[in-house]
Amino acid sequence: MTTKHQYSQPDSNLSIPAEDKRADRSFDAIAEHFEKKVYGGLKGEIRLAVLRRDIFEYSSQMSETLGRPLRILDVGAGLAQIAIELAAQGHSVVINDISANMLEKAKASAEKIDKKLDITWYVCPYQALEEKLAQTETERFDLIMSHALLEWLAEPAAVMDFFDQYLTDDGALSLCFYNPASFDYRNLIMGNFNLLDNTDYKADNKKSLTPNHPVAKEEVQSWLKAHDYQTVRSSGLRVFHDYAPLKRGGHNDPDAVIRMELRYSQLEPYKWLGRYLHILAKR
Repeated sequence: MTTKHQYSQPDSNLSIPAEDKRADRSFDAIAEHFEKKVYGGLKGEIRLAVLRRDIFEYSSQMSETLGRPLRILDVGAGLAQIAIELAAQGHSVVINDISANMLEKAKASAEKIDKKLDITWYVCPYQALEEKLAQTETERFDLIMSHALLEWLAEPAAVMDFFDQYLTDDGALSLCFYNPASFDYRNLIMGNFNLLDNTDYKADNKKSLTPNHPVAKEEVQSWLKAHDYQTVRSSGLRVFHDYAPLKRGGHNDPDAVIRMELRYSQLEPYKWLGRYLHILAKR
C-alpha cells in the first residue's frame, strides 16, 4: 500500500468539548467505543450499504465522464471505510480527521488491502487543512465527503466555505449528518416524552454519540442553496430499523433488513425519517 503521512497535533481548544461553550468534537479518547458502537453491528452495515450505493454509483459515472480516476477528499473521516474503498477502486484519496486514534484504526484497515493505495493522511482539525494542502496538493478535488461531521462542529455552516475552496467547478459534495427529527420521532415511539418536554436536554455522557447540536435538513439545504449547489441525490440511513422496539419477522434476517433499508432509503416520505441523512450535491 502506498500512503503518504502528514501529522499535526490538534488544537486542544478544538479537540476537547468545553462545558461553557461549543467546540469541535474529537473522538480520540473513545475511538474503541466509537468503532464498536457505530460499526459493530447491523446499524453500521446499513449505514455503509446506503453510502456505498449512493457514492459508488455516482463516483463511477463521474470517473467515466472525466476519463480518469477521481481526486477525493474525506473531511472528518473517522474510520474512513468509504474513502478506503474508493482508494481500492483506483482513486486518489486524501483522508483527514482531528483524531489520531481514529485514523490509526483507519490506516490499519487500509493496510489489510492487498494492493497499492494512493492515500494521504492528515491528522488535524479541518481548519488546519488549508495549510497542509497548500504544501502538497496542486489541484482541487472532484469529490469531497463529509460524513457525521456537521453535528460535531462548533460552527458547522463555516465548513461550506472550505468546500467551495477545494471542490472543482463540476465536483460533487457528499454530506451525511444526524437527523434531529429522528430523535423526536424515536422518543415519541418509545414514550420518552420527558426528553421531548425538556427543551434543554443534552446528552451528558462523554461517550454519547448523540449530538447535542445537530443540524436540520432544512438548514443544510439552505447552506447548499446559498453556495450554489444543487442536490442530485438524497437518502435516509436507517429509516425504520432503529424504530422497531420488537424485532420480529424480517427483522431477524440482517440481509432482509439491509435490502428493505436500501429500498425505502430514497422513497418519500420514509427517507426523511432516517437517523442520518445523506445528500449528494453538485456545483
